Amino acid sequence: MNAGNASGGLHNTSGIAAQGYLFAQQQQQQQQQQQHNAMAQPKGIYPSKYQTQALYAQIGDPSAGSANAMYGVMPGSIGNAAGVGGANAHANSGAGGNVTAAAASASAAAGGESETLYQLMVELFSATNREQALAELSRERDRNPDLGVALWNAYGVMTILYQEIIAIYPLLNPPALTMPMSNRVCNSLALLQLVATHEQTRMQLLKANVPQLLYPFLSTTSKAKQYDNLRLTSLGVIGALVKYDNHEVISFFVATEFLPLCLKIMDIGSELCKVVATFIFQKIILDDGGFSYVTSHPKRLHTVLVILNNVITQMVAAPSGRLLKSVTKCLIRLADNQKAKEEMREGVSDHLRDSTFAQVFAEDVSYRRLVYQLILKLA
Repeated sequence: MNAGNASGGLHNTSGIAAQGYLFAQQQQQQQQQQQHNAMAQPKGIYPSKYQTQALYAQIGDPSAGSANAMYGVMPGSIGNAAGVGGANAHANSGAGGNVTAAAASASAAAGGESETLYQLMVELFSATNREQALAELSRERDRNPDLGVALWNAYGVMTILYQEIIAIYPLLNPPALTMPMSNRVCNSLALLQLVATHEQTRMQLLKANVPQLLYPFLSTTSKAKQYDNLRLTSLGVIGALVKYDNHEVISFFVATEFLPLCLKIMDIGSELCKVVATFIFQKIILDDGGFSYVTSHPKRLHTVLVILNNVITQMVAAPSGRLLKSVTKCLIRLADNQKAKEEMREGVSDHLRDSTFAQVFAEDVSYRRLVYQLILKLA
C-alpha cells in the first residue's frame, strides 16, 4: 500500500516537473524571440503574450497551482505588459500635467483593448466559447491591423482556424450547410484574411499552402446565401494575397490550378463574387507568368475570352460599373497577345461598343477611358 502511494506520488511529481520544464522552455524561447524582434514589435499587440496565454490555458501555470489550469485565472502580468501599470505610474508622476494624464488614459485604454484580445484568443481553445470568440475577433480586425501577426504566432490558434475550415467539408456535397455554420466559418476566414494581408505573415501563409484549404469552398455551385458567403469570403483571402503584385504569389495560384475555379465563379457567381474573382484574374494576367499561362494554349485562351464575354452579356440586365471596369482591364491586358487580339476583334462583345452600357459610360470617366483604350488596341 505504501509502495503504491509512493509510486503515485512519484508519477504526480514527474508530471508537475514536466509541466514546469515545458513552461520554462517556452518562457526562455519567448525572451529570446522578444530580444531578437525588439525593434520590429508591432505597436499595441504582442504576439508572444498570446503564446504565453495559450500555454497557461493548455497546461496551467506551474507556479500558481491548478487554479490557472485550463481556462482558469489569467496571469496578472498581462495588463502590465500591455502598458496599463506603466501608464498609471506615469500619470501619478504629475510631471506632464494634463498631457501626461491624457497619454496615460490612452495607454490604459490600449492596454485594456489588448487584454480583451488576449482573453478572446484563449477562449478559442474552449469548444463552448469558440464561436463567440471568433465573431468578436472578426469584429476587431479593422481596429487592429497587427492582429494577423498575433494570430499567426499564437500557440495553437492557426490550427484551430484550420479545424474550423475543414470541419464543414462534409456539408458541401450534398449541400447541408446552415447559415449559422456558414457565418462561423466565414469569421474564421476573415481572420485568415488578416494573416494574408499583413506583410510579416503573407508569404508564410502561402508557403504553408493554406490557400488550398479554401479551394473546396470555391468549387461549390449552390446559389444559396450561405454558400455564396463562403465563396466570397474565401475569394477575399486570395484577393488579399494577390493584390500586392508578387510573382511568387501568382506562381503559386497558377501551379495549384486555381484559375479554373476563378473562371467558373466569374461565369456563374453572384455579382460580388464576380467582382472579386475578376479582380483576382486581372492580377494574375498582369504578371508575366500568369499572362503566359493563359495565352500560351489556344483552347485555354478561347475559354477565357468566352467567359469574359459571358460576364459582359450577363450585365445587360443589371450593369455593374465595378465589374465592367475589371472585365475591360482584363481584355486590354489580353490584347497584348496577338492571337488574343485577333480573336477579340471578331469575338469581343458588341455590348462594349454599342449603347448597352451608355449610362455607365456617361457617368464613369475611368470606364470611358478604358473602353477607348481597348478600341485603340484592337484597331
